[in-house]
Formats: sequence, structure tokens, C-alpha cells
Amino acid sequence: MKIAIHNRPGSFSDIWIHYCNNHNIRYKIVNCFDNDIISQLNDCDGLMWHWPQWDSRAVLFARQLAHSLEKSGKKVYPDVQTSWHFDDKLGQKYLFEALRLDSISTWVFYNKIDALHWLKQAKYPLVFKLRGGASAENVMLIKSYRTASKVTRKAFGRGFKGNNKWNKLKDRISLFNRKKNMANLINVFKGLVRLFISKDIEKNYSRERGYIYFQEFIPNNDSDIRLVVVGSKCFGIRRYCRSGDFRASGSGISTYDPKQIDLIAVELAFTTAKKLNMQSVAFDFIKDKHEYKLVEVS
Repeated sequence: MKIAIHNRPGSFSDIWIHYCNNHNIRYKIVNCFDNDIISQLNDCDGLMWHWPQWDSRAVLFARQLAHSLEKSGKKVYPDVQTSWHFDDKLGQKYLFEALRLDSISTWVFYNKIDALHWLKQAKYPLVFKLRGGASAENVMLIKSYRTASKVTRKAFGRGFKGNNKWNKLKDRISLFNRKKNMANLINVFKGLVRLFISKDIEKNYSRERGYIYFQEFIPNNDSDIRLVVVGSKCFGIRRYCRSGDFRASGSGISTYDPKQIDLIAVELAFTTAKKLNMQSVAFDFIKDKHEYKLVEVS
């Protein structure tokens, strides 16, 4: 066996390389962005590439590369089943509904008139989200038809920036206020710089437009549960909401105490993971009265 690994320092590839070295597993380093990546993999049995949703280059073709390699008989991580709906809330909506998973009610419209008509009789508040984004980025609580119609017109007009720098800066400031140390202070200054100077990779982000996505708001939750399932193992954390905010993801306020993780949620995670047939999966659950509902997967 010989494994190809795309080396991205700071990602899972660090651990993969270390593991292969310690267990005498043959591997070679490849660059998935090379034009001849397919020929580079000719002498390999599989490819491992930890690509992130913020890398616009990877988002362009990582799924297509995985699908092509699987067609040729090679093993890939993450494979198509694991990655096709990654950071894609639209795709996840249809997947959850098709498999009849216990998930939060979601509404998506691809026409402004249809959306505005529905919003007139909708129950508020609603949670507005963009298709992609991590750490509760691009997530907003909509409390009235007036705000909802404004957001909808923008969605079918100039659209939204996929990378919300102001929200990221606010989160950095919030983290510094909770933990006043030099590392968090430096992160605040970096956030200020990013308002005016974009990374090269950020310049490739396109505006999100042509659709509007709303999710049901479940009240009386001060936290959510993030559970990760890999094979027969499950581990996770309880994440608490920001002060004065309904969002738990990306808050940085969490506990790993297993006593704070309801075993009913763990059982639901295993059941859902089996249905999704993914190599590894992370679930976000919140409680709706007496039962847990799935928010999204990663």
C-alpha cells in the first residue's frame, strides 16, 4: 500500500505524515493543485487531502477530483459521500429531508416574489444563513417581515459577501474581552488589518446571490452540542452562546465535560451517521422542547 498525502502545514496532514512514519506506511507528498496530479497518483492506492472551505481554489475542484479518483478505483479521504455537501447548507437541506432526519425546519427560495409572499405569513423570528460559512459566520436572527424583506431584496440584488470581515472582527473582540491575553489581542489587530487588506485567497470569493435561506428559530437554548462520529467512536463538546447572542458555533465558550453531553444526542449521532454513510462526520444538535434536532453537518 502507498498513500498520497497533500501536505498543508497545520492541517490533519501533519498527523497523517507522523503516523505513516511511525508505522512504516509508504506514502508520498503530492500537490493537488498541480496540473498533473492524476499522473502523480499513478503509483498510489489512495489520496488524503484535508481541504478547508475557506480555500476557494480547493472548493473549485476538490469534490470533482475525489469523484474522479473513486471512479478509477482509488480510495480517497474525504470521499464523495463525506464531502459533497460539506459547507453547503442548501445541499444539506435536501439530504436531511430525503432521509427524513430529525432536523430543524428549513425554507429555501430561488425567486424573490415567492420568498416575499411566504415571508408575509411566516412565524418570526427566523434564522437567516448563507449557503456556506463556519463559526456562525453569515448567520443572522431576523425578527420582522421588514428586516426579512430587506435581506431578501439584497439576496436577489447585489448579494452578500461570502467573507464577512466585520463579523469576524466582532468575534475576535468578543474573544479578547473574555480572555485578555497577547494572542487574542494580536488577533484583534489582525482583524482590523483584514478590513482593509485582503488575503490573495479572499479576492477569489464570489458574492452569494440568487437564493434566500431561512431556518426555524428554536428558543430557550443557551448552547448546542457538537458531536463527531468516526466509526464506532463519538466525541464532542457543548458550546455556549455568546453574551446577548443566539449563536453557539464559533463562540469559543465550551466544555468537554462528558456529563454535559446527553447520551440521547450521542445515540442520535450514531444513528444519523449510519444513514449518511460518511467516513467521519460532525453534527450540530440543539434541543427543541424534549428532543434533539440536527442543525447541520460538517
